[in-house]
Amino acid sequence: MMLLRTLSKTVALVALPLSLLTACDSTPRERQAALEKGVNRLDTIADRAGNKLNAAAGRAARYDSASRVRNRQPLDPAAEATFTTQLLGTYADIGALTAATIEPAYTQFLQQVRAQRRAWTQRDWDYATAIYRRLNEQFRAVRLDVKGRDEIHIRALQTEFTALETGRDVKDMGEAVGNKQ
Repeated sequence: MMLLRTLSKTVALVALPLSLLTACDSTPRERQAALEKGVNRLDTIADRAGNKLNAAAGRAARYDSASRVRNRQPLDPAAEATFTTQLLGTYADIGALTAATIEPAYTQFLQQVRAQRRAWTQRDWDYATAIYRRLNEQFRAVRLDVKGRDEIHIRALQTEFTALETGRDVKDMGEAVGNKQ
């Protein structure tokens, strides 16, 4: 968006001096001065855009660094157990899920994720992702006994979770990069 605005300003600034080049009422010196003025404006716009881009890159790097630090810290087992109960309810014992109960567990999980995701921090998403990975491990263990229609539904729910998580990551990155610090 910013690039489009800059580009449209650039075209306008170049068009003005170029229109003066064809004017019959101007001298070569006047045309040259108008052209230099337009070039100076372009340089100023390019410098501002470059500064904004550098600032956004710095904020993105800080966001990425903070994210790496957060990811290196282990999850609290008690908090993960609480989160598991909260998201899975009666299906909280992931290791005990069978081919018949794995699909309802994914459904319960996604219903809770949909309901709570807007209030979650990135750390909450870390816990949800850990639970999701454990669900996926159990799914792989019982997959050969899961009915075809249940497997298709599970795959759709997996895709939805990934989309929700990625959407949150993109939103957080956008806020970090757009935030003027």
